[in-house]
Amino acid sequence: MADPQSWDWETREKKIPLDAWKTEYRWVEEPYASPDGEKVAAVVNVDEGEFTVCVNGEAWGETVFDKIWHLRFSPDGRLTALVNEMGEWTMAIDGEAWENKFGYIWEPHYSADGSGIAAAVQQDMQYAMVLNGEPWETMFANMTYFALSPDGRHTAGAVQVVDVDSGEIHKFQEGTFTAALDGNAWDTRFVNVWNLAISPDGVHLAAEVRLNLYDYTIAVDGVPWDARYQTVWAPVFHPLTGGVVAPVREKGAWTLAQDGKPLWKRTFVQLWQQMFSPDGQRIAAIVAPKYGRWTVAVDGEPWPATFGKLVTDAVFSPDGRKVAALAKDGETFRVVVDGQPWSDAWDMAWKPVFGPDGKDVVAKVEKDHRYTYSLNNRVWRGTADAAWDPVFSPDGTRLLLRTVESGQYVRRVVPVSEMAG
Repeated sequence: MADPQSWDWETREKKIPLDAWKTEYRWVEEPYASPDGEKVAAVVNVDEGEFTVCVNGEAWGETVFDKIWHLRFSPDGRLTALVNEMGEWTMAIDGEAWENKFGYIWEPHYSADGSGIAAAVQQDMQYAMVLNGEPWETMFANMTYFALSPDGRHTAGAVQVVDVDSGEIHKFQEGTFTAALDGNAWDTRFVNVWNLAISPDGVHLAAEVRLNLYDYTIAVDGVPWDARYQTVWAPVFHPLTGGVVAPVREKGAWTLAQDGKPLWKRTFVQLWQQMFSPDGQRIAAIVAPKYGRWTVAVDGEPWPATFGKLVTDAVFSPDGRKVAALAKDGETFRVVVDGQPWSDAWDMAWKPVFGPDGKDVVAKVEKDHRYTYSLNNRVWRGTADAAWDPVFSPDGTRLLLRTVESGQYVRRVVPVSEMAG
């Protein structure tokens, strides 16, 4: 990720006119802002079948593409897009297309520091992953579910390794899928393979697997856990022990298991989306203590407050002491911190963001198609036509707000004290 220490935290406001772009191009698609807020970009149509990207009012050089989609800034501030040229697809970064081209490319993945950019590709009806422009040497007849390692150096996919006709049910039941790390497939075959996780060091791979018509478990490096379950959810690697932790269902109830053994004593009607605190000492998950009621459990203990529609986007504070999430009751969302819902309800809300010391929490929110921010349950006085997630300064005293207002992109630096009133 680009170093926020080097960002401009002094200039209160910068503006870039966006409506002017509409006079330069046939049409302009939705804008995207860079992590540091210094750039705003959009896919633009130059002529029939000719597209480029406009960044702060300037086009991506002389190169135009037949199609461009999924424009995104990487965490390190590079501007990426999936592009089509002469019937072939690839990724372009800051206007430069990868040398390798494919029949199709989709589902980009970015490492946290932006050094690794991966995607799924298809060429001549064979499938693989591509990392920083280089595809796997081995391609497969089918591939679903993809993963990029935390360090951005390794990729994985759930791949089909046995050819099977639609009528050959016996082959399906014998197992036609496995998982591949950097293009190297496991020897073990499974009926199905789903969500994957790569260990922090990039050496090990875990996946949800279906052993037969009835039994599910987690496989690590091709070896299934001894325990069998009614079903399982996506595994994650324990950042301290290297063990694999996954939600599992047995005897009609869900709990967390590590390496095939129960990790939490308590069970739930549903449990998923487990996550570790930054120091790896605590683990939280989204759970349903009873049917139709959702909350967050931390180290196996659920919040007292529950919610009817859903709970999502849970996140630990940097010091691991707090958890924030979004909860939906009825048709509105609220921000919830350590089980306490904020007073304001919204048509939509986005993942809460903690300040570096864990004391402050801010979230982007929307009501009646107008966007704003809520900090510690106090709503910012401004509204916008569009907005991006807020970013705290490294010392936690300021917020970077990126918005679109009345045809202009606005980059603001607002003191937390001012936002908090």
